[in-house]
Amino acid sequence: MTNSLHEPAIQAVLTRLFEQARLDETRRTPGTWPASAQDRADAMARADAMAEIYMPISAEGGRLLYTLVRAIRPQVVVEFGMSFGISTLFLAAAVRDNGAGHVFTTELSAAKIAAAKATFGEAGLDGVITVLEGDARDRLDELDGDVGFVLLDGWKDLCLPVLRLLEPRLGPGTLVVADDVNLASLQPYLDYVRDAANGYESVRFPVEDGMEISCRA
Repeated sequence: MTNSLHEPAIQAVLTRLFEQARLDETRRTPGTWPASAQDRADAMARADAMAEIYMPISAEGGRLLYTLVRAIRPQVVVEFGMSFGISTLFLAAAVRDNGAGHVFTTELSAAKIAAAKATFGEAGLDGVITVLEGDARDRLDELDGDVGFVLLDGWKDLCLPVLRLLEPRLGPGTLVVADDVNLASLQPYLDYVRDAANGYESVRFPVEDGMEISCRA
């Protein structure tokens, strides 16, 4: 059975990115981040302010994503919030190992997009990844057809609007994963997916800062 996560090229890339991500706190400048990304100008300003910040998923969280995608074998994977592409690599490795499917990921920062694309090529996974540059609320609206797996790891106050945008394309059994459950700005999203009236069965998974795994019922 194929598991690309153990390939030397992908292991080397992930190791390097995680090492760089550990420097996030030394790069961060407190007080420069807009409080809300509801306005598109605010979203761009926040992306510019954090152009050097990795904000990665954890290695354990990445392996969880890989496992989920391998298990449900989605044809279309959507990621909101690529950053430098660490989580994208786990998603893309799973899609490639499944032998079918494609990852569509979104990012505002041109600098991060350029760096991530180079990394995807280095890892040999660029053929199964499409980067949608710009505001996810605009770019994801361009997608056609059903979406089988969603990772929400962008601005937390936008996770619910992005989910609502994608909902017409989410069939029964679609998995939606949101990272950083502990952040207060994600609470409106959590309230929504934990309310059975909205069509999800949802559970918190205890990895790092917590991941919410929701199945479209």
